[in-house]
Amino acid sequence: MTAAGSAADLAPLIRDGMTIGVGGWGSRRKPMALVRQIVLSGARDLRIVSFGGPDVGLLCATGQASEIVHGFVSLDSIAIDPYFADARQSGAVRSVEYDEAMLVAGLRAAARRLPFEATRAGAGSDAVSRNPQIRTITSPYADAEVLVAMPAVPLDLALLHLDRADAAGTAVCLGPDLFFDDLFAGAAAHTVVSVEEVVDTAALWTGLGPTARFLDRTLTDRIVHAPGGAGFTAHPPHHDRDEEGQRAYAAAAASPADREAYLTRFRAGELAPRTSEAATP
Repeated sequence: MTAAGSAADLAPLIRDGMTIGVGGWGSRRKPMALVRQIVLSGARDLRIVSFGGPDVGLLCATGQASEIVHGFVSLDSIAIDPYFADARQSGAVRSVEYDEAMLVAGLRAAARRLPFEATRAGAGSDAVSRNPQIRTITSPYADAEVLVAMPAVPLDLALLHLDRADAAGTAVCLGPDLFFDDLFAGAAAHTVVSVEEVVDTAALWTGLGPTARFLDRTLTDRIVHAPGGAGFTAHPPHHDRDEEGQRAYAAAAASPADREAYLTRFRAGELAPRTSEAATP
């Protein structure tokens, strides 16, 4: 059942040792208001699954993440997230790196409640050879092709940020790409979606462009009204990436003192995004 509420209502859903999937892509449409609630919870030993950006970086910076399952971790306009890089190089987190299409296959298998998905993605690559838990499977048909048997990637909790939703839980993405948020939602035991606005059901479909997509209410458990909830990450059609804000985030990794000062401001909710400027088409 879906319920509408505030970001603070997320707290009872977060516990130590969870596997949490975070939607968005790199530094685009990340649910930063919900990530802040993870930080505030103090939960530890978290396994984070993400096409990573500052969501991963922040949870590495706070020491809450113990394992990152990812297709990449990047800030787009800044190639490498410095907090993730530090944590990976120091051994503070375990990095499980998949080919992007492999991670998609793993989420899709979990969404379908299957143990694995056969795929060509990653075949013959380090993404398979360096992940010894991944097996191959031979096609039972005449082709006898050897395929990667990508294991399912089930999630305890998925966190997403979209544009609008109704109180029943149907959510809409107005931007150019849903990325793989639907698979994160399908793979999760519980899904929380923050949105720019909560509207009547009839208003969900107002002014939709050709790229609009929706997330069915059967995939959502809680809707959170969080205007500007993507933080400094890009969220078209609402705002471009706040490059100044992102540079400040990355620069704070320079020293322990700068890092802690940034995290203190993040915890306090002082790092508000620019939401008034329209995104570039």
